[in-house]
Amino acid sequence: MKNVKVYPSKEFVFTTDKIASDKSISHRSVMFAMLADGESTVKNFLRAEDTLNSLEIVKNLGAKVVDDGDVIKISSSGIKESENILDCGNSGTGIRLFCGLLSSAEGHFVLTGDEYLRRRPMKRVTAPLRDIGAKLDGRNDGDLAPLSIRGSSLKAFDYESKIASAQVKSAMILAALRSDGVCTYSEPELSRDHTERMLKGMGADIKVEGLKTTITPLTKLLSPLDIRVPADPSSAFFFAVAAAITPDSSVTLQGVTLNKTRIEAFKALERMGADIRYDLTDDKYEPIGDITVKYAPLKAITVEDNISWLIDELPALSIAFACAEGVSVVKNAEELRVKESDRISTVVEGLRSCGIKVDEVKDGYSVKGGELKSAVVDSHGDHRIAMSFIIAGLRCGMEVKDIDCINTSFPNFFELLQNLTTIEY
Repeated sequence: MKNVKVYPSKEFVFTTDKIASDKSISHRSVMFAMLADGESTVKNFLRAEDTLNSLEIVKNLGAKVVDDGDVIKISSSGIKESENILDCGNSGTGIRLFCGLLSSAEGHFVLTGDEYLRRRPMKRVTAPLRDIGAKLDGRNDGDLAPLSIRGSSLKAFDYESKIASAQVKSAMILAALRSDGVCTYSEPELSRDHTERMLKGMGADIKVEGLKTTITPLTKLLSPLDIRVPADPSSAFFFAVAAAITPDSSVTLQGVTLNKTRIEAFKALERMGADIRYDLTDDKYEPIGDITVKYAPLKAITVEDNISWLIDELPALSIAFACAEGVSVVKNAEELRVKESDRISTVVEGLRSCGIKVDEVKDGYSVKGGELKSAVVDSHGDHRIAMSFIIAGLRCGMEVKDIDCINTSFPNFFELLQNLTTIEY
């Protein structure tokens, strides 16, 4: 395990087109190529541990992959049974979406991951898939990986999810594409919609009406993807917070997806008082553009709506809370407890170690803004906790333990950070 020390930053003006490519879209691009007739082309694929694991799984499932380092070309003649265990690493997106993709494929498949992923709950996906005929099992009655899948015929469904989860929705949509009839999926609030957008762009018959998605099973293979993966707003957000808490500073983050379900954290930062501008540059599978964030004094807010749209960014947003005037409140965010770590507990623990008053409840926490103090913070193997407290170090100095996990989503994070401050390993 490697640690890093981060020193306080002076003002900066920084523009970059090197933000990590979008993790969610990278995962989906290689998976969905398995459903296409012909060769899919993926540019700007995220070369991080989690997404490279998904690419390796696709190879194990029989796809032909040609990767020249800049462009990945993927062609498949159907999903084939693999003699290897399929390792998703640290990725909840990977393992849950592969459950949906493989549940109707001919053969037997075993999905696993690292020690952190094997502790994360899987019944939110395995239970509804079992209800429609999937032969899927794992430890603790299918709640923990490794997961065993024996492909089978799936029934049409009308499923009403109690949680807003893009992972659950995506798994069920992938299952629906090979079910025996038209399926509907409803959710309590709209979760991130990359799966619907990308599959519709490939020719799938998917209709979205409010919170209800209707999926008609495939009658033929889809058109191949031809996609350039945009920059990841979840990764870009760390640098947005860096500018927002550093006086007289600004960042311009180029080529980011501007999908409304992905920039809610930026909207929250705007409500806090940060000066943010969005410039649209492209709109094919996803709206893409540049985001510029300038420092301004921040004020406290309450975050309780569209939580699924900013669930990954809440740790970084909490650093902004700690630098704001007043008490910020997070509600309806119990989903944070089943991420790479229990992110409610790890955020609370980290902020308290920095001298910030934080009160924890079951579904959230409140943060009283104050003066961040230098501290030693344990990431608990969670990449977003690690990067959030590294960004806090721009304000007060920080030592963050166990930073190897950052490679799962943002391998060049430190390369960009060196433009803003001094770091030591």
